[in-house]
Amino acid sequence: MIKFILNDNEVHAAAPAGTLLLDFIRYQQHLTGTKIGCREGDCGACTILVGEILDGKLTYHTATSCLMPLGNAVGKHIVTIEGLNLEGLNVIQQAFADEGATQCGFCTPGFIVSLASFCLAQKEPVYEDAIHAVNGNICRCTGYKSIERAAAAINKRMQQRQQQEPMRFAEENNFVPTYFSTIQQRLSQLRETLFSRSQPVAHKKKLGGGTDLYVQQHEEMVNEDIDFLLDDHTLNGITLKGNTCWMGASVTAADLAASPIFREYFPNMESYLQLVSSTQIRNMATIAGNICNASPIGDFTIFFLALDAQLQMRSGDTTRIVALRNFYKGYKQMDKKQDEVLEKIFFQLPGDNALFNFEKVCKRTHLDIASVNTAILLTMDGDFIKDAGISAGGVAAVPFYFPHQ
Repeated sequence: MIKFILNDNEVHAAAPAGTLLLDFIRYQQHLTGTKIGCREGDCGACTILVGEILDGKLTYHTATSCLMPLGNAVGKHIVTIEGLNLEGLNVIQQAFADEGATQCGFCTPGFIVSLASFCLAQKEPVYEDAIHAVNGNICRCTGYKSIERAAAAINKRMQQRQQQEPMRFAEENNFVPTYFSTIQQRLSQLRETLFSRSQPVAHKKKLGGGTDLYVQQHEEMVNEDIDFLLDDHTLNGITLKGNTCWMGASVTAADLAASPIFREYFPNMESYLQLVSSTQIRNMATIAGNICNASPIGDFTIFFLALDAQLQMRSGDTTRIVALRNFYKGYKQMDKKQDEVLEKIFFQLPGDNALFNFEKVCKRTHLDIASVNTAILLTMDGDFIKDAGISAGGVAAVPFYFPHQ
């Protein structure tokens, strides 16, 4: 039995764990404010809030429910547009009404939910972050300027928060319903009734965030026997051991953005990530999933190839190390056994005399699949290049690491 909190109600779902959350919400819970759009994570019409307790604090982020299986909702708080409604309009909805930021209304629930995530964030509110919060939401009616004005009005109201705790401020000022104040305690109690996760089983299909697998195998995944790895604590975390950065396989793109290690050693990380995907997808997509998808244009594969990253593979109690540059044997062919799981990724951090950059060319400037992408790490000796790591995607059948000459 799959247990989680959906808006203000605890849900015990008997549906297959591979069922998409979008379908469960609409067809079994009859919450139709969450819309079916592209079913590929591109349009944002199905955006929901996901709340979970991290480091003792209730934290919310957005996700596209068209790519999120029920198994990844276990023990969490899932919020649809209906779960944000008050007796009247909440502050976000009112701003949209005041600024004429909705026309046909199909996309509007997704925008409202995404901006609710901005309003619940621990970060100091700034207008640019409000805009980034909706970068995965598409509207074909308004031209976006009225939506931008609504975001500005919401951010202005958020300036009143000052040092007040975000959740308390949001409840007291009609950003979210008051039941949100009960969620942390209810999730803690719910988690006590959940079974602990078992070790990955060889014959089961391995699933991280599902952002690519569900695009490719939407119908097949519903009834698959799945190992859900996204919330496996043994596969999470970014740590520093000496000058080596270690990442669990379930680290997401959003985790990279939040990591003090990546912010220090890759000061342009935020701009790199804006080239990769939308906020919703970054909250779900795992680094190991990008690597094991084996796409010749996988953005994180190219990023970590230039850093000469190493992969720790596990099969039962046996581990082995394989260099990422040697991992791909042909198109979609990997040096990975059937029963192996990519457990850790590690690499040497750039030194003070190193220069790093990631570039991407695609039809749109942001949030698109690469036509080609490349990364470079230069180790300098004064004005001379002492060593170079260069990678490129879209130039061969595999992510390509340029050998040293």
